[in-house]
Amino acid sequence: MALPLMQRATAVWLIENTSLQFDQIAVFCGLHPLEVQAIADGEASVGMVGLDPVVSGQLTQAEIERCEADPSADLVLTPPVDAATILGKKKSRYTPVARRHERPDAIAWFLKYHPEIPESKFCKLLGTTKNMVNAVRTRTHWNAGNIKPKSPVLLGFCSQLELDQLIAESAPKSV
Repeated sequence: MALPLMQRATAVWLIENTSLQFDQIAVFCGLHPLEVQAIADGEASVGMVGLDPVVSGQLTQAEIERCEADPSADLVLTPPVDAATILGKKKSRYTPVARRHERPDAIAWFLKYHPEIPESKFCKLLGTTKNMVNAVRTRTHWNAGNIKPKSPVLLGFCSQLELDQLIAESAPKSV
C-alpha cells in the first residue's frame, strides 16, 4: 500500500483535526498504533507541525468523512494526478545504452514468430524505427551475423501483458 508523504506530520494533522480512530490513522500513515497514541498524548513528535493531507492532495474531505462515520473503514490515498492520467498518454520508452544492442534480437523474434503483426505496431512497442526493422529483415544490419531471435519480454522491452495484447489485436478475425 502506498503511504502519504511525511507520515508523522500527516498523523499529527489527522489527530488534531479529525475524529478518526488511532488504528485508522496508523494504517494510513504506516505507523504503529502505539506510536499514534504517543503522538496524541504529546510524548512523540512534540512541536511538529501537521501536514494537511487534503491541501496536499493526498486525501479528500469526503474520504475523511467516510472513515469518520465507519470506524472499521481504512483511508485510501488519492491517486496522483499528472498529465498522463488526464490526457491518457503513455510514457515514452527509454532503453538504456547497455541494452540497445539487444533490440535487433527482439525485432528478429517478431519477424520470425509473428510476421502478421504490422511493423508500425511492434516498432512502437520496442521503441525502434522501420529502418532498423528493414535492416534486420534484409540482413543488412551491421551486426547481422550475431542477431538471434529472442523474446522482447525476456529482453525487458515490454511486459507479457503488452505482448499478448498486441498479438490479440493483430490476430486474424474469424468470420
